[in-house]
Amino acid sequence: MNIGILGAGSWGIALAVLLHSKGHKLTMWEYSAEAARFLDEKRELPSKLPGIIIPQEIVITNDISALLTPADLVICVVPSQTMRQTLKTAAEKTPPEVLGGIKGWIMAAKGIETGTLKLMTDVLMDEIPNLKANRCAVLSGPSHAEEVSRGIPTTVAAASENPELAKLIQENFSTSTFRVYTNDDMRGVELAASVKNVIAVAAGIIDGMGFGDNTKGALMTRGIAEMMRLGRKMGAKDATFSGLAGIGDLITTCISRHSRNRRMGELIASGLTLEQALSKMTMVAEGVETARSAYALAQKIGIEMPITTEVYKTLFEGKSAKDAVKDLMMRDTKPEFWG
Repeated sequence: MNIGILGAGSWGIALAVLLHSKGHKLTMWEYSAEAARFLDEKRELPSKLPGIIIPQEIVITNDISALLTPADLVICVVPSQTMRQTLKTAAEKTPPEVLGGIKGWIMAAKGIETGTLKLMTDVLMDEIPNLKANRCAVLSGPSHAEEVSRGIPTTVAAASENPELAKLIQENFSTSTFRVYTNDDMRGVELAASVKNVIAVAAGIIDGMGFGDNTKGALMTRGIAEMMRLGRKMGAKDATFSGLAGIGDLITTCISRHSRNRRMGELIASGLTLEQALSKMTMVAEGVETARSAYALAQKIGIEMPITTEVYKTLFEGKSAKDAVKDLMMRDTKPEFWG
């Protein structure tokens, strides 16, 4: 198959290397012309994936129309807050008949758009003319690029309302080290993928404060409850949050040394301001902007998301991490299962 990848960061490269091993023809688009030239010449991104070589057969371009013209499938991996503009540019520079011929658009970015509070597949359908949900899918699960690119065994979910598209992705992406399960709850997978990054920021904060396993276990368990509460309100299935995109990805993101969101939390706990912490990151911590949008979404639809609320206040309102933890612990007592 001809597969286009919108975004040439660590996850885009990891997927390109994986799919190349399956014999697919890959074209990868990079926003920066200078960065595209560097990747094309060096065939490596040492700042993010040192030692991972991009095969010569993978085309790297700064021309977005060249990416889409031959594509059967398109994978979207640019950061969530730049997704709309990227897709808008793609639609403007690509003939409608080419866009209409793409069999499936696969969302591999994780986040909720600031301002509109839309999920990434909603942004996708906003910007690509005549695109409907039956040509959209979400790929998510516990899958750090650092490990996928090195062939470390990984499992993910391919979620789509169209079972044939989910099956197509499963058949064309699965390898001996990358196992794909199908799922029909696209919205639930996308919500889980987004909000777990906020919980991971909280995990980094409690690690940075020197708390222990009891605290981390409680955080992840109550984090799942919070994610499920949001999902239920937005029409997702509870079971999704017990699966790969939910608890699987949450555990990985909260404990992994590769987790940029957990690292962000550690930096905040050390006393840095948000701006100072961001300046020390080499990759985007999606949980930062998702904390803002998830907090606004919870307010809009009228549900309680206490962990998200405290992460938001710590990041954007100057609340101390110590006070945030205290306020979480001293909330009114409740049954374990509520809402």
